[in-house]
Amino acid sequence: MTQSGPLGEPDADPATTALLTVECQNGVVGEESALPELAEQARSSGMLARVAALVDAAHGVGVQVLHAVAERRPDGLGANANARLFRAAGRLPVRQLSGSPAVQVAAPIEVGPRDLVVRRLHGLSPIAGTDVDALLRNLGIRTLVVAGVSSNIAVPNTVFDAVNLGYRVVVPADAIAGVPPEYTAEVIRHCLALVADVTTTEALTRRWGTAR
Repeated sequence: MTQSGPLGEPDADPATTALLTVECQNGVVGEESALPELAEQARSSGMLARVAALVDAAHGVGVQVLHAVAERRPDGLGANANARLFRAAGRLPVRQLSGSPAVQVAAPIEVGPRDLVVRRLHGLSPIAGTDVDALLRNLGIRTLVVAGVSSNIAVPNTVFDAVNLGYRVVVPADAIAGVPPEYTAEVIRHCLALVADVTTTEALTRRWGTAR
């Protein structure tokens, strides 16, 4: 792992860096979330606002932004049923149905005209079995900034998949969230910091600010 110290200023050249927001959608982190405890943590901690700030900074310097959205068909066709999490999701009062408000990117995040929204109907990762890797390679991306939810499942999956595919990964520690909140700090320290450059929203936006 290379980084400029713990929570340091990362090497994230705008020309070869992309920002991936993970499941920052209404049905997950919005006010009418299917997962209210996670949504409350994402909003009250300031995480969602910091993701919005990262997206805004990325837009300002031409960093490519991708939004990874998890959704399912009303009939559930193609969705996983091989874990308790998937089966429970099918019984939640708010379902992430394709085309519904639940799968729209949540405020205050602004989706720019050049942003790519990548949707998946299966699995736990925004990268495995989706278009993300091909899109990143076609764009000449070498570094991937990962932000969003949750630190319990989707974010670690994303980080490991990206590392296994050869990308350098940057994780703004204050721009991811999970439950309970103390778990996020532990997974960053004992897991993500072993394979990714851990930084902060402020350090990353400052890095991009110097590239203007």
